[in-house]
Amino acid sequence: MKILIVNTSDIDGGAARAAYRLHQSLLSKKIDSQMLVQNKLSDDASVIGPRNRLEKVKGILKSFFDSIPVKFYKRKIPTLFSVSWVSSKSIVNQINIIQPDIVHLHWVNSGMLRIEDFAKINAPIVWSLHDDWAFTGGCHIKWDCGKYINGCSNCPILLSNCVNDLSASVFKRKDKTFNKIKNMNIVGLSNWLTECSKNSALLSKKLHVNLPNPINTKTYKPINRGYAREQWGFPKEKKLILFGAMNPTSDINKGFYELELALTFLNKINTEIVIFGASKPTNNPDFGCKTHYLGALSDDIALSSLYNAVDVMVVPSRQENLSNAIMESLSCGTPVVAFDVGGNSDLILHKENGYLAKPLDGNDMANGIEWVLNNVQYNELRLNARKKVLSDFDSELVSAKYIDLYNSIIRRN
Repeated sequence: MKILIVNTSDIDGGAARAAYRLHQSLLSKKIDSQMLVQNKLSDDASVIGPRNRLEKVKGILKSFFDSIPVKFYKRKIPTLFSVSWVSSKSIVNQINIIQPDIVHLHWVNSGMLRIEDFAKINAPIVWSLHDDWAFTGGCHIKWDCGKYINGCSNCPILLSNCVNDLSASVFKRKDKTFNKIKNMNIVGLSNWLTECSKNSALLSKKLHVNLPNPINTKTYKPINRGYAREQWGFPKEKKLILFGAMNPTSDINKGFYELELALTFLNKINTEIVIFGASKPTNNPDFGCKTHYLGALSDDIALSSLYNAVDVMVVPSRQENLSNAIMESLSCGTPVVAFDVGGNSDLILHKENGYLAKPLDGNDMANGIEWVLNNVQYNELRLNARKKVLSDFDSELVSAKYIDLYNSIIRRN
């Protein structure tokens, strides 16, 4: 069995890290797996990236040109919207030359794959949905918009009042292309996103399966908290609250504002905040307690140590599919507080291994943080957190389910 995993990057971003983890877990099971990317940052020989400087420059230019149509919508809400109109002929040629039994697509935007070129892939397609883009007219986060169920237009992300706007054009292109592809299998990483995709006009007729991302629980595991704090130079007697994501202070979906609001309701005596994914901003917000800014972190060992050093992880995102941060924290035995949105309930069992706050309710998020920090059965919360990941998301278990899926598609094909 030959599997080709396709993602824009190998280790840059949440979707990339999830795809790479799957790739590694397949290799550990002796599956012939390769990964094809537009932006290669690792030195892994099993990852196929640009072969020379010219190809690297082409990748950068493709990403730039792919964003041009969106720039005409001057009032657009500052969240990602992808048109995927730049030719990806060379990428598709690479895919077909490799001749995999399965092409497993993940996040393929920023000029990686043109919509029309999906239909030129010869092998059966498995597509893991890391956000909403596959079934919308271009937005990656639909929030409360339900137009994807019938057909996009008058896009609220673009702040458009035109029926034939860019979202309508992208939607029509997807509809025309996806109808040509007879063997496209959709993987919803969370129950929530699986149901969204099943109800969409674009993907409702495709085969759907709900399978999560895998995590290596031998890397993300509990260690001595005192030792972890020594590594980071954190005080041993303080309660530590962790928040982090890619660009957490600038991405409006990551909920930095909601975090600020929650902290205004929180009793912060003997408490400090730890933020990773961003350096200290110029206009540093006053959280009312000491804040540690750690900058960008991507190393698994460092992240595992960090999760072990804190008392609670807070994920105030407005929308989440299947959060790597939540999964990583729980795997290290650290409870998580998050809003009850998207796929968070797949990971967090309310008041068993964390707390699911009412959506976008800062006061209830503060209640959840205090509930975790002051819980007399805190050690039980930690054990439950680890137990949940071991039973549902361990890479050994999850990769076996993906192999079963691949085999069923190959037999059917």
